[in-house]
Amino acid sequence: MTASVLTELRWGPERRLEFIEFRLFWEGGINRSDIVDAFGVSVPQASKDLTLYQEHAPSNIRYDRSLKRYFASKSFRAKFITIDSAAYLEQLNATAVAGGGSDSWVASAPNADKLPFPQRRVLPNVLRCLLECIRGQRSIEILYQSMNASRPFPVWRRVSPHAFGSDGLRWHMRAYCHIDQKFKDFILSRCLDTRLSNAPGASASDDKFWTKHFLVRLCPNPRLSTSQREIIAQDFAMKNGEALVRVRCALLYHFSKRLRLDVADHFDNPSEAPVVVKNRDEFDRALSEAMR
Repeated sequence: MTASVLTELRWGPERRLEFIEFRLFWEGGINRSDIVDAFGVSVPQASKDLTLYQEHAPSNIRYDRSLKRYFASKSFRAKFITIDSAAYLEQLNATAVAGGGSDSWVASAPNADKLPFPQRRVLPNVLRCLLECIRGQRSIEILYQSMNASRPFPVWRRVSPHAFGSDGLRWHMRAYCHIDQKFKDFILSRCLDTRLSNAPGASASDDKFWTKHFLVRLCPNPRLSTSQREIIAQDFAMKNGEALVRVRCALLYHFSKRLRLDVADHFDNPSEAPVVVKNRDEFDRALSEAMR
């Protein structure tokens, strides 16, 4: 028996036990058909999974014969999953995005939606070529449309890509630019074509701002009221009045933009910038160095 088959056999039942526990905790109950529909197993196999769960966590589950359904007991204590609101909301998000037709484990989803954003169009042949370059540690010429006023038209430029980054709204390629002779970000949707693969101009290990991280210390905006600062601290799961976020130095610019940390001081209403950078001087130095 191959290693992949062995892995599947070990992983499959464990995943179904996690599913049972997820449904018990977040939706209150489960039956065999839920497991059959979610994993495509037989009814006897679903019964075995429920029996197995009962053997491992007997105090978590009870069976109602009249309703023919298993319910979470009052003494429920998670054994196979981490009880995390973010995990449930991630599943709910998948349901909202797919309109209910996803692989989400949420069955009785509340009415939910996700704010739509225009999708950046990334050319598949370009992305495939860039992936090949990263795997092969090669350079490539890209036809790139910059927003720089001095380059109003697409320009062919050689780059040595080594990673991809996302700010949640768009993807960019992290690469050594052979023209500017430094590592830069190139927005993938602005890469129009590729040609002429060749030797790299630099290796991934040379990109010190990609490998180096900075610990951002976020705290509630001091211009908020005491109770407002307290709820912001709770919002961001702060400890001792601050949240520590470890960010790649190469991504600090994007991090600052997404949280509007770069303009927090300009808002008249502090609620528009509920968090600020506590270690601002160090943050600005790190950001300035990474942007050079």
